[in-house]
Amino acid sequence: MTAPLFPGFTEHRVATPGAEIFCRVGGSGPALLLLHGYPQTSAMWNRVAPELAKSYTVVAADLRGYGRSSKPASAPDHAPYSKRAMAADMAAVMTHFGHERFFVGAHDRGARVAHRLAADFPARVRALATLDIAPTREMYRNTTEAFARAYWHWFFLIQKAPFPEHMIEADPKAYWLKKCGSGSAGMAPFAAEALDEYLAAFADPATIHGSCEDYRAAAAIDLDHDDADGDAKLPMPVHALWGERGIIGKCFDPLALWRQRAEHVTGGPLPGGHYLAEECPDLVIAEFTRFFAKVAVEV
Repeated sequence: MTAPLFPGFTEHRVATPGAEIFCRVGGSGPALLLLHGYPQTSAMWNRVAPELAKSYTVVAADLRGYGRSSKPASAPDHAPYSKRAMAADMAAVMTHFGHERFFVGAHDRGARVAHRLAADFPARVRALATLDIAPTREMYRNTTEAFARAYWHWFFLIQKAPFPEHMIEADPKAYWLKKCGSGSAGMAPFAAEALDEYLAAFADPATIHGSCEDYRAAAAIDLDHDDADGDAKLPMPVHALWGERGIIGKCFDPLALWRQRAEHVTGGPLPGGHYLAEECPDLVIAEFTRFFAKVAVEV
C-alpha cells in the first residue's frame, strides 16, 4: 500500500516483543530511521522523507501508543511506555527490515526514544540527529518558570490517570489544536493530509492514554534509566538542532546539555519554531544529509 503523503513508500506493521509498530518504508541506500513527536505520527516527515529516500532507505515509524501502532496495557511503573521499551521496538523494526546499523533522525518525543536507542544499542546507531530537544533528565533538572509555563503539558500529562485522559477526551480536537497551533507559526506548518491523520489518531482514547503514559514514564522510570547510565556518554556523533523561535534554545543551552550525555556533539538553531520538519523541511533535509554524509566518510 502506498501512502499518499509518501509517494513510493510502502506501509508495514511489524510485530515486536511488546507491540505492533506501523511504519512507512521507502528509498534505497544506507538505513535511516525517522521518529516523530507528540501528539503526531510518522506523517510529520511528509516533507522530508521523500527527499531523503533518494539517498537513504527511510523507515518512518509510529511510536507505540501513537498513530497506527498498538497501544499496550501499561503498568504502575509505566515501564511499557518507557523510552527503553519504545527503543527496543525500533531496534526490532530495523532488524525486521535487515538493517543491523542505521542512522536516526528524530523529533521531540521520538528524539527521547532515539536517545535511549543510542544508549542501549550503541553498536547499531551510527549517528543521531535530534530536532528541538535537550536530554530529558537535564531538562527536568534545569527547569525554570519560563519553561514550565511554555511546556505546561509536561506537568499536566504526568498527573495520575485518568485525570488528564478524561480532560482531553472531552474535546481531543480542541486540545490538539491548542497544544500544536498556539505557537508563532499557528497551524501553517501542517499539511492538510497530515493534520487529518494526527486528529484521527488522537481521537482514539487509547492514543490519548498511551501518550500520557509516555510522559509519565519520562518523569519516572526514564529518569531511573538515565541515572543508571552513570557517567557513560553516547559514543556516536550527535547533531542537535532546535528552533530559534521555540522554547528549547531560550530556556536551555542545548549543546551544553547534550555534551553531558554524548561525546561528539554538533548543532545549532534553525529559523523555525518547534515543528522544524514541517516549518523548514529543506533546511532539515540539508542538515541531516550533510551530517550523515560526514559521519559515513569519517567512519
